[in-house]
This record gives sequence, C-alpha cells and structure tokens, in this order.
Amino acid sequence: MTTISPFAPKSLPRLKVIDGVRFAACEAGIRYANRTDLMLALFEPGTSVAGILTQSKTASAPVEWCRAHLPHGMARALVVNSGNANAFTGKRGRETVGLTVEATAQVVGCLTADVYVASTGVIGEPLDAGKIIARLGELAERATPDACESAARAIMTTDTYPKVATRSAEIGGVRVTINGIAKGAGMIAPDMATLLGFLFTDAAIEPQALHSVLADAAEASFNAITIDGDTSTSDTLLLFATGAAASRGSPRIVKGDDPRLANFRAALADLARDLAQQIVKDGEGASKFVTVTVTGAETKEAARKIAFSIANSPLVKTAIAGEDPNWGRIVMAVGKTGEAADRDRLAIKFGDIEVAKHGAVAPSYREALGAAYMKQPEIVIGVDVGVGQASATVWTCDLTHGYIAINADYRS
Repeated sequence: MTTISPFAPKSLPRLKVIDGVRFAACEAGIRYANRTDLMLALFEPGTSVAGILTQSKTASAPVEWCRAHLPHGMARALVVNSGNANAFTGKRGRETVGLTVEATAQVVGCLTADVYVASTGVIGEPLDAGKIIARLGELAERATPDACESAARAIMTTDTYPKVATRSAEIGGVRVTINGIAKGAGMIAPDMATLLGFLFTDAAIEPQALHSVLADAAEASFNAITIDGDTSTSDTLLLFATGAAASRGSPRIVKGDDPRLANFRAALADLARDLAQQIVKDGEGASKFVTVTVTGAETKEAARKIAFSIANSPLVKTAIAGEDPNWGRIVMAVGKTGEAADRDRLAIKFGDIEVAKHGAVAPSYREALGAAYMKQPEIVIGVDVGVGQASATVWTCDLTHGYIAINADYRS
C-alpha cells in the first residue's frame, strides 16, 4: 500500500478554467488495471507551444518527437500516458509514437506536427499503441475545460498525490491565468529536472517569446531540484498558450524582452517553483524537505555545483533522514566539488543556528541544538564558502529506507 507523502496538501487548489483548452483522462490499461493512465488535452487553433526537454543521451521516443516538432511552435493536442516510458524501445518505440500522433491528428483534424506526446513509467518495455489509439475518440468527445485535475492524476507513477498549481497575471492590463500540472517522485535531477510538467495559459504569446519566459522559469525551479541525482530519459516540460485572452483585449506578445511580460514572467516563475517543490516534497520515501543555499561563491555556476553536491550526497541525505546534524558531511560535499572555497572562512548554518564559522565549529553551537532542529519536517542548510558574492539555492529531500523499498519493487 502506498504511503502518502507527509507533505501532501489537505486539498488541491481550485484551478480556473482556461479558455481554449479541454482535458480528458481514462484507464487504458497501459501497465496496471484500475489506474487512470492516459490523458488528452485539446487546444483551439492558434495555440502556441514552447518546451524544454531532457538532455539525457538516451532520451525516449516521445522526447525525440517533441524535440523535432517544437520549432513548429503550434499545438492542437497533447497525449500523455503513464506506466510505460517508451524509452530504449528502438524502432518499435518510434513507430508507437508515429501511430499515436497520426491517430490523434485524425481525431482532432490537425497536422501531425500539431500533436505532442509524452510517456512516463518503466524503461525498456514496448508500449502498445493500440491501447492509446482505442481510447482517443472517446477522450476527444468528452474532453472538458474543467478536467485538468483528472489529467494530473493520469500522469502519476510513484507519485502519492497529483501536483497542480495556478496563478494569475496581467498583460497589458488584462488578467490572464496560468495552470500547471506535473509528476515526478524519483529519477529527478537537473538537465531538465521534472519527469513531466505541462503548463497552460490563455495569454497571447508567440512561440519565441513563450520559450524565453519558460526557460527563465525552469532555470530557477525544475532545474534547481534533485531527489536522487538521476536524470530521466523522459523529462518534458511544455507550456501552451491558447491566446484566448486576446479576445478580451490582451496584446499579443512577440518578443521575450517585451516589458509587458514582466508580471507574467514573475507569475510563471512562482508557479514553476511551486510545482518543482511539490515534486521534491513527494520524493520517493521522503520525510524531510530540504533547502540548500550556498553563498559567497566565485560564480553562480560554482554556487550551484556546490549546492547540488550537498543536496545529492547520500551521506548528507541519510544523516538528515536519521535526524543527525552531521555537518562534517556538508564540509565533505563542499570540498569534493573542486570549486573554490576558503576552508578558513567556511560557515555553515542549520536554519538560524550557527554551526560552523571561520573554518571550525562555531563557539555558540551545541549538538543538542542541531539535533532538535533536525527533527523538523523542513530543513534549511546555509553554506558560505567565503570567496565571492555569488549564490544559488536548490531543493532536495532526505534518503530513507522508503526510497529503497519503492525502487527495489518498482516493476512488480
């Protein structure tokens, strides 16, 4: 029986309907019986799309399809299944994507280039396109604007709750809405680090500008999280803009540096950060949510590398799981990166508790203080490496016996 994450929300946020997009989901029997595992999103003509995809050299067939067609910049449909990643499936995997896309285009009445696909689940097993194709007509017929939450549930694998978020923004004085759904609980590390994320807005933004705002939002959210240091073959983040707000007087944005995008950029970044943190909080077996902030680095890249070294260290993560304030492991994780750090100026904090200072244990630190702090569900680790002004923040979780149990039994 799946143990629900201790960070699962008591209720999901109410998502506003976005004009120009409809959703439907069903049980297609992709891998398991009695599980919602297939979703279809339909977009009105004129919908723009932008995306960021995994940098894995063993990317899945759906990722390859999206990468090839994102330059087209327009979308009419999105098909996503869970249970099978359609990754490392060779020619057959590509054929499955082709058959799915062709069938979807026929149902919707659009170009195959307007159809986007994503899959998540077990790697290396063939995906039966027939199970998807058989349900497309039914899904298209009953798709409704208010079924976004059902779509979020359809993309879950080891997730213990659906990740959804919503924000509003103004462009040219007109209110627009942004909704997002995401999934991910394991195999999470940057490059792009959400297994699947789909964002929707009624803003009128052209593809090039849409990519600009998405890339900026992802850099400080989905690319700033890690659960286990493993980059998925299937990571896909797509942002769809229906343009429906133009009918209410919202201007159509062509360039990413248009100042009228400022409020939208901020709202999108906040939504992306919300979803990314939800993914970490639902990390496989997680009992602690951990924020790691590194300051005093030579460059932002260096700060980021050091932060991820701490966040990905099995020794640090297991100490946190055991509620052990073993700050020596943080010193180790800083030093092994090869990035500049002044040992005699190194400072470490747990929350507001000064643990290390000037390269040694802080005079005011007491082990009992650190041990008491580690019992909290949310942990903040601050490290100043004393060589510059750059900083970076990443989010992670602890590494528990639950993570081992889930992944030892993943294909059962």
